[in-house]
Amino acid sequence: MALNNVPSGKSLPDDFNVIIEITAHSEPVKYEVDKESGAIFVDRFMSTSMHYPCNYGYIPHTIAGDGDPVDVLVVSPFSLPEDAKLLAVPVDKLTPLYKDVKTYEDMPELLRKQIAHFFEHYKDLEPGKWVKVNGWEGIEAARNEILTGIQRYNDAKDKPAY
Repeated sequence: MALNNVPSGKSLPDDFNVIIEITAHSEPVKYEVDKESGAIFVDRFMSTSMHYPCNYGYIPHTIAGDGDPVDVLVVSPFSLPEDAKLLAVPVDKLTPLYKDVKTYEDMPELLRKQIAHFFEHYKDLEPGKWVKVNGWEGIEAARNEILTGIQRYNDAKDKPAY
């Protein structure tokens, strides 16, 4: 199936699909989806020797405030196959490890600090680029981000191929 045929999800905004662009702990290579073709390509080699602390991807058929798809970090015990950031866990059908996780506060504090540290520093060696982490928001903010992203996509005159 072509990636642009993957729906946003089954029971939005609570059950959504994520296209994984970068697997957890993989090499420091940043991938992006091409808005015209829907293909995933190498955007850049990260200047820092940091690795993504979680699987990183996007919800198809969404547009975030920055014009890109809504980003998602998927916490899982394994790397998965290949600007607000949503924190998600696999559904219980895939693994029961996260069945009690309902909010970001249910995740270990160390993991939350690692995620924040990663995003605060992964662009440190790229001139003129920086990231400021403004903190964590709850599930309603995540649901709103998903629904707003879907609405932006549906309203877009020229829909990106993702």
